[in-house]
Order: sequence, then structure tokens, then C-alpha cells
Amino acid sequence: MLGLETDVQFVKGIGPRIGESLKAKGVSTVEDLLYHLPFRYEDRLHPQPLSELKPGEMASVIGEVRGTVLLRTRAMPIFEMTVGQGISSLKCMWFHGTYLKDRFKPGQMLALYGKVEPSRSGRGFKMIQPQVEILTADEDESELLEVGRIVPVYESLGGNKLTTRWIRRIVYNLLGELEGHVAETLPRTLVERLNLPNREEALRSVHFPPAGTPMTQLQASGTVAHRRLIFEELFYLELGLELKRRRFKERVGIAFETTEKVREAIREILPFHPTSAQKSALGEIVADMRRPSPMRRLLQGDVGSGKTIVALQAMLVAIESGYQAALMAPTEILAVQHYLAAKKLLEKSSRRYRIVLLTGSLDDDVKRLARSRIYQGEADVVIGTHALIEEKVEFAKLGLIVVDEQHRFGVLQRFRLMKKPSDGEPDVLVMTATPIPRTLALSLYGDLDLSVLDELPPGRTPIVTRQVSDERADEVWKFVREQVGRGHQAYVVYPVIEGARDDQPELDFAPPEAEEEPKKSAKKAKTPALFEKPTLKAATEMYESLKAGALAGLRLGLLHGRLDSDEKEIVMRRFQRGEIDVLISTTVIEVGVDVPNATLMVIEHAERFGLAQMHQLRGRVGRGAAKSYCVLMTGGKVSPQAEERLAAMVSTQNGFELAELDLQLRGPGEFFGTRQAGLPDFRVANLVRDRELLELAKAEAARFVESPEGTDEEKKLVRTRLREAWQRRYGLVEAG
Repeated sequence: MLGLETDVQFVKGIGPRIGESLKAKGVSTVEDLLYHLPFRYEDRLHPQPLSELKPGEMASVIGEVRGTVLLRTRAMPIFEMTVGQGISSLKCMWFHGTYLKDRFKPGQMLALYGKVEPSRSGRGFKMIQPQVEILTADEDESELLEVGRIVPVYESLGGNKLTTRWIRRIVYNLLGELEGHVAETLPRTLVERLNLPNREEALRSVHFPPAGTPMTQLQASGTVAHRRLIFEELFYLELGLELKRRRFKERVGIAFETTEKVREAIREILPFHPTSAQKSALGEIVADMRRPSPMRRLLQGDVGSGKTIVALQAMLVAIESGYQAALMAPTEILAVQHYLAAKKLLEKSSRRYRIVLLTGSLDDDVKRLARSRIYQGEADVVIGTHALIEEKVEFAKLGLIVVDEQHRFGVLQRFRLMKKPSDGEPDVLVMTATPIPRTLALSLYGDLDLSVLDELPPGRTPIVTRQVSDERADEVWKFVREQVGRGHQAYVVYPVIEGARDDQPELDFAPPEAEEEPKKSAKKAKTPALFEKPTLKAATEMYESLKAGALAGLRLGLLHGRLDSDEKEIVMRRFQRGEIDVLISTTVIEVGVDVPNATLMVIEHAERFGLAQMHQLRGRVGRGAAKSYCVLMTGGKVSPQAEERLAAMVSTQNGFELAELDLQLRGPGEFFGTRQAGLPDFRVANLVRDRELLELAKAEAARFVESPEGTDEEKKLVRTRLREAWQRRYGLVEAG
């Protein structure tokens, strides 16, 4: 008898050879195969008549092969097939379609799915590159699975054999064999209270929907059956996060004291009166720090909302209680910028705080001295990169860890950092540079308490944002000159594409659709603003080109990721002191540089950047009282997705709105870039689509932890399922 944990090779019709192919696709067990769900459905119970097709719509049709021909054109071979229904017909075309010439025979019945387009003659319609399935001659099987019903369509599992039709047959037979033997994974009382179907019923209805199921619900994964499977997956994610959060609370931490001495230390360094949001966030953080259990809190806010100031105040609470505070940044340039910012603020204090910088590129002697000072307690504030979690680094008395841009580290390093001290666990404050959509905050950071800065400090001015084609580059350079003439400064940023990704781990690229080379526009370039192959060299070349041409006579500076830390620091210091008028840069200035006199940000080839990164870059200006501007210059053809990003940038400066849109446009994986970000590996759920169910799952998980419902057997089953889900499915074994 098959069980859900049975090796997939033992399913009838699979065997060892196909089993190995399936395992390479992540399908190892019977359960994995059942959770390879359809990605769309075709209504073959009511297929559309050819006579009712409308141009522009995606349509599912069933028709008979009337004739085929392989047209050999000068550009490429085109396979053309005519499909008929009674007196109506439809032309189907496949470019480079030689491989299809012997596949179809007149009289065969086909199921086709594709976009309906008007034919060139104006009479009738055509489909270009439609998906096609030959309906089998075996009438019993055909009637059962392929026509006369709503039919599931699956992503292929590889090769010519493991097609949607093959998967459909295997899954149908498998569900028949398992009837009555698919174990429930949620407590019965929870299933009944939420009015959900049981697990077996849900799987059966998702794979083979009963007649009458609304197609719109099916295509949106919105049926009751879909919602049951999605809820189950999110429930176990949130249950694990809730248990982890509570387990942290049971650990021994440090109960900091907030005396008048601490309050005075904080007042000394504040550069301005804090906003109410900053006061509220600091209040939540300090309340956590006073408790004997370790703090685990996420601090997020928009660009320029003053997160660093709040974090520094929290660090002072730890330092004034006799502990050390560490800030860990994802890249060297960010670590250096935090170090400079902390130094500048803490210099105002009468208390002479000792600040140490520790990054990988420092000389061995400098690193050795820094480690020695940290170990001997001669460093109050320690700022660095991953060098801080090397085994050689030991803290004398670590009280608070501030992790900046946590999502770029990966889960494992984060937990190694947390578990290092042998005495009371230090408090942990996580900062994000741009807002994270609530769905991602709930799933990625559900084990953390949340503080939000949704208010900008006083003196920040709105930034006028414009999108222009690089054909107007001359006007842009003229505007740069005008801003400098008024005593202000400007940034000009160039993208670093493809080859330089390894050199610039801090870069956050737009999806591949935005990275097609605009070669035609490059050839027609009238100004040095355009370049044909954007690489790191482009910023360097443009520095020379602008210096000799459009911006001649101005004081230009150059900043990019291949400069060493000292060189970067010198350039940044000179720009901050006003010794550089225009800083030509790659995206290394994305986070952290604070130059109130800079009023203009020019982003070249803006179509190549993600929304979050453009928003970060724009946040470098508007930090003073003067009116500020951001110019998004585009080169060559701009894709519809890039146009949507650029339009959003022009229409709003609200980072929370942009973050939600960025998530919708790019999806959770692209939003964070890699699996190492700790993003769960969902089989059914989609964080963009299933926000409402995620909220429900979080509430139900908290309720279950507070007072578990169900029989002892059901509670044991939930614990077993939770362990399996976290270790195998969510890829978060280090976190659990």
C-alpha cells in the first residue's frame, strides 16, 4: 500500500529511471507529486466555439486537424496548421516549427490554449505558438481526463514524456489508489471552525475540480480547496515562527536599566527633536531591553526616516549599562558609512565613546588590534561586516547587536551571530533600509516584534521626480550646472550590469526583462551619457567624458565598488565637505551617505534598476531645506514592466507603497534576490496573492500555541508535521 512518504518511483507508471528524473525536479515522494498542483485550468466541459472567439483574449478551444503545412521563409521555417469546428476554422502558427511537421494528422482532435489574434486577411483568427495537446484515441481515458470536464494543466516535469497529460493520468490513478488514506494534518476542530474541507478532499478538488467550479476562482487559486492547502502551508510557517519567538523569550537575556544617566547620554547626541514615530519606536525598543528575556525586534521605516539614530540611542542604553554594542552591515561601504555616521554623532557626547571598525579588507595588523580591543572591552561600539561573526572575534561583554539589512545575510549567519555569547543572550535589533511589505514581514520576520517609522524627520523636503529620455541629456547636464551654480551638489549614478555583480554584492538588479542592451540607441548617441555595454568601466569613462565635456569646469568625483575602503572614505568625506560638486558613482551610494547640500540625483538607464534601489538612490537627496530633484534617464527601448516601475517612482515617494508594488511586480523571490535570504520554499502559497490567508494563519498559529486544540493524537501529529515542514519545505532548519 502506498503512503504519502513512499518513494515516488514505486508509484504505478513511474519506476526507478523516471523516479530519478522527478527527484531532480524536487519530487521525491508521493506527497511531493500530489503537491505538484496545476498552474491553470481549461474548461473542456464548455470549450469556446471558434465562432465566438474575440481578439486579444486567452482562449481554450477543442478542434479537429484539417490540414498542416511547413512554410520555409527566408527568415525561418513556420509550421502552420488549420483547426476546424464545423464550418469555422482557426489558423495556428509555430515559428521554427520543423519539429512539428510529422506530429499532427488530419482528423485528430486537439485541445489548444493561446492568445486569439485577428488573421492578416481580416477574416477569422489565428493563434501564434499556442499550447497544444492531442486528445487520445482511447475514448475511455479521453472522456475521463481530457474532455468533457474542467482539465488541470501542469508545469512539465521534464523531457517529452513527463508532460501535463502524463502527470494528469498518474495523479488521477494515484488519488484513486490513496482514497481514504490521505492523513489529515490540521486538528479537526480547527478545520471545522474555519469551514475548510479535509486534506484529501482538497487535493482531489484542486487536481480535478468538480463541474460547476467557477473558472475565475480556479485560475486565481481561490477555491475553497485551494484556500485549505494554502492555509495549511502558511499555518505551519507561522506556527514555527511563533514557537521560535516564544522560545527566545524563555532564554536568559540582559535586563538593562534606563536611568537619568542614560537619558542624558541620549539627549547629548540627538541632532534634532525626534519625531513621534522615533519616540514610539525607541519606547518599544527600550521596553524590550529592560526585560530579562532577549529582545528580538525588527525596526523598519522609509528612506531617511531616522532608523540609524534610533539604533544608536538603543546602543547607548547598552553602553551606559556597561555593555558593548555591535552593528553588522552587509557590505564594507555600508559598514564604513555607519562607522562615520556613528563617529560624527558620538563626537558630540562628553562621554568619549570608543568606536571600532572591523571589516574583511583591513590590514591584518589593524584587524588584530581591533579584535584585541573588542576582547579586552576597550571598544564600546563595534561596527563591521561578516568579519564580526568570524570565530576569532570575541566580545568582552556584548549587550546589543544591530543587524542592518538583515535580508541580505542569509539565515545561518544571523543565527551564528545570535548564539555567540556564552553568558546572557544579547538583545538583537534588525534594521531594514527600505520598507518591507507586510506579507514578507510576517513570513520572513514573523519571529520578531515589529517597530515602524512612518514619519520623516523635520526639514526633509519633497523630491520632484521626472522621467526623461537620454535624448534630452543636454538639458539634464544644463540643469546639473544650474544646481551647482546655486551652491548645491549632485549625484550621477550609472548601473553596473552582469559582469560586475560579483564585485558588487550590494547591487539589487531589476529582473532580466529590463536588461536588454539598447544597442540601437547607443549607436545614435549624441552625448556621452549613453554607452553600449554598461559595465563598471562606464562610470569611469563617463567621469572622464563629462569632466572634459558637458560638465567641464565643475569639480567631479568618482566613487565605485572597486576602490578600497580608504579611497571610498576620502571621496565621501570630500563630497560631504563640499569639495566635490558632482559625484559620478555606481550604486555604492545607495545607502547611508548623508549630504544635506546635495539636491539633485540623476539616474542613468533608470529602466535597469529595481524599484527599491531607485527609491534608495532618490533618498540620498532631499536631506536639507532646499528643493530637491531626481531625474530618471532612460536609454533605448523601455519594457512595459520598467515603465510601470518608473511611473510609480514619479507618482509617489511613499516607500511603503513602492515596496508593495515592487513585491507585486517582481514576486517574493526577486524582491530579495536569492533563496539565501531565508525566503520559505512554498509549494502552494504565494505571498503576494495570499496576504489575507497569511494574516489568518498568523492569528490561528498564535491561538494554537496559547491553547492547543484537538486530541493528544492530533497535537502530536501537528508537532511532527511542523518539524518536517520547517526542516524540509521551508529550508529554515537553522532557524528552528
